Amino acid sequence: MRRPMADDPLEKLRVGVSACLLGQKVRFDGGHKRHDFTADVLAPFVEFVAVCPEIEIGLGVPRPTIRLEGRARTPRLVNPASGDDLTEAMTAYARARLDELAGAGLDGYILKRASPSCGMERVKLYPARGAPPNREGVGLFAAALMARFPALPVEEEGRLGDPALRENFVERLFAHRRVRRLFAGRWTVDDLVRFHTAEKLLLMAHDIARYRGLGRLVASARRVERGGLAARYVEMYMGALAVRATRRKNTNVLQHMAGYFKVSLDQDDRAELHRAIADYHRGWVPLIVPITLLRHHARRQGVAYLLGQRYLEPHPRELMLRNHV
Repeated sequence: MRRPMADDPLEKLRVGVSACLLGQKVRFDGGHKRHDFTADVLAPFVEFVAVCPEIEIGLGVPRPTIRLEGRARTPRLVNPASGDDLTEAMTAYARARLDELAGAGLDGYILKRASPSCGMERVKLYPARGAPPNREGVGLFAAALMARFPALPVEEEGRLGDPALRENFVERLFAHRRVRRLFAGRWTVDDLVRFHTAEKLLLMAHDIARYRGLGRLVASARRVERGGLAARYVEMYMGALAVRATRRKNTNVLQHMAGYFKVSLDQDDRAELHRAIADYHRGWVPLIVPITLLRHHARRQGVAYLLGQRYLEPHPRELMLRNHV
């Protein structure tokens, strides 16, 4: 069988997901929280690994509600009706389940918002019995997941309603797959240089400091121990992409790309291109408008460097994510 390339568009992503978001009836009340974007829009590109920590530690359906109590740094997972403390059971389960997931080749994870097991932020935390809750909690399984896999793209379904957060998360899913595949087998420094060259403008649109740091790392690659080099590159690469690309940063990248055509385009085409970039910067048109023009001119003019840039298409165009940012 052909080994997938680092950027093979035909290979499905593997993404962990809270099972209720796929429509599985595993909620405490016997219901589900099916999330349309996850289960319908993203699904054709993804092989999901469904997980429900509460079911998997032996709680039934339906079941009493559980909640986080205590301090944000050391929360307890309890059944307030019975007083049962489920913290140790969930902690032991999370450790074993994450050991399994470590070998599953995950490229991301989608968590259930506000869940005492799966919420990634702002989960209700009861500081003491009878006291009102605050929003300082993190679900026990979610906290263990993010600590174990710090470079893994993790998001919760509630935040995916924001077009910018959604585009950033999906971009990171595909980026994680690419960099994971790069280092999964035998690789050379030349492979890394080619990979990094294609990712440059994408990185520039997110985090210029890490972009420069990665450039220095790649330049010194032949003098760095291979295992440490790969780990450091993945950490910095995924860390850079976790910083959201803003309209200002995207505009800078678009203008940089337009510079490749300052001689080859006629006056009308240059004016049209710069007008599209300015309209995007003002918020009048989505990012896909100047991107489409740049891709068109790069193909027509045969600008190989731009045509090789992942920034032009960081995720499948069928998702239409850049139509909304």
